[in-house]
Amino acid sequence: MPVPELPPPRSSLPEAVTRFGATALGAVAARAHGTSGAFGTWSGAHTLPTLPAGLSFGPSPTALSPTVPAATGVPATGVPATGVPATGVPVPGTPGPGTGLERLLRGPHGLGTAGLRLTPREEPPEPVAAEKGRPIPGLYHHPVPEPDPGRVDEVSRRIKAWALDEVSLYPEEWEEQFDGFSVGRYMVGCHPDAPTVDHLMLATRLMVAENAVDDCYCEDHGGSPIGLGERLLLAHTALDPLYTVREYQPDWAASLHADAPRRAYRSAMDYFVRAAGPSQADRLRHDMARLHLGYLAEAAWAQQDQVPEVWEYLAMRQFNNFRPCPTITDTVGGYELPADLHAQADLQKVIALASNATTIVNDLYSYTKELDAPGRHLNLPVVIAEREGLSDKDAYLKAVEIHNELMHDFETEAAALAAACPVPSVGRFLRGVAAWVDGNHHWHQSNTYRYSLPDFW
Repeated sequence: MPVPELPPPRSSLPEAVTRFGATALGAVAARAHGTSGAFGTWSGAHTLPTLPAGLSFGPSPTALSPTVPAATGVPATGVPATGVPATGVPVPGTPGPGTGLERLLRGPHGLGTAGLRLTPREEPPEPVAAEKGRPIPGLYHHPVPEPDPGRVDEVSRRIKAWALDEVSLYPEEWEEQFDGFSVGRYMVGCHPDAPTVDHLMLATRLMVAENAVDDCYCEDHGGSPIGLGERLLLAHTALDPLYTVREYQPDWAASLHADAPRRAYRSAMDYFVRAAGPSQADRLRHDMARLHLGYLAEAAWAQQDQVPEVWEYLAMRQFNNFRPCPTITDTVGGYELPADLHAQADLQKVIALASNATTIVNDLYSYTKELDAPGRHLNLPVVIAEREGLSDKDAYLKAVEIHNELMHDFETEAAALAAACPVPSVGRFLRGVAAWVDGNHHWHQSNTYRYSLPDFW
């Protein structure tokens, strides 16, 4: 589909340009004179069909898209920390609450925006009666409100219809597991700035498709490390199409309907590319290739009955992780982070740290579930216990510390990047990633159908 020209934000960034990348930001600043910097009404967003009459969920896009402070109010120099450490005590010498930097870092306000922050809250939100489960003691996280129930119900209804009617995803005996996954609640909680349910469905289909590949190719439902490379490569062509001679094109096209994972990948990606810009679609393909590479490393260890070193496991988890999910936050939010900004090393580091932290959350909450499953499942506590000779409890608690360090690094690097590059789309993207991190933890904590904590406290 034709992509509208992206109107740049209002910015004057001589220092930030030289620090963050003259090629990327120079073009932005050069086009910026005289244009609006309020991304809530950005005409470059890729629009989706509106909801049917009578279906209006959550706050308006305007309420979820706060105005970013003018660039001149944000220092071009980086900051060593977020300004409010984990203890909630302000750091002496950091900008006060009235400055542009503080306004940017503490994120938007209003209904549905509680997770859109780059800094710890001074006070946690009031407990919500509907919340279930309990957080891991000592795990650094930000509590968030329950996702909007109207949106959750509608996304849940639509995703089940898609799974059954459009891609024939699972047999009847798997229905309880599909429902127990609560993917509608998951995605609504991770994307509080999505302007419509249609936008939320982009993330929800992809999440379901990715889990189908993991379950059916790698783990729970017939998965095996043997032959995994072939299965993943052929499935990846549902995301990244094969271009070949006419004689063989029909065979490839038919193969996309051969099994549930490929049907789900093909359909979810088809919806996504119709809503996303070309660079956003290619970004997702790249991150999915990263994911598949991580699957292959874990499969190799399983075939060799090998427990990797802790650092090797963490390297694998930087690929086999949630990265494809937060990296599409701009598409789900109805705007686009320009490709040259997304590609900057500082932003890539922030995305990697956030994705690594969220994946360790999965290791920690799924620990008992995987211990109860047949065979040996690698997760961070298991690897630490095996490689460093620690008890199960001490290994688990060390994994909690590793998660916390990754989270603090993510928040510190995100705050420094927000100060160095005060471009509205970058600020909004960073808040979207932070929202995904918070929503991901909330889903793991509260999904008691899938997860329970070990008896270590």
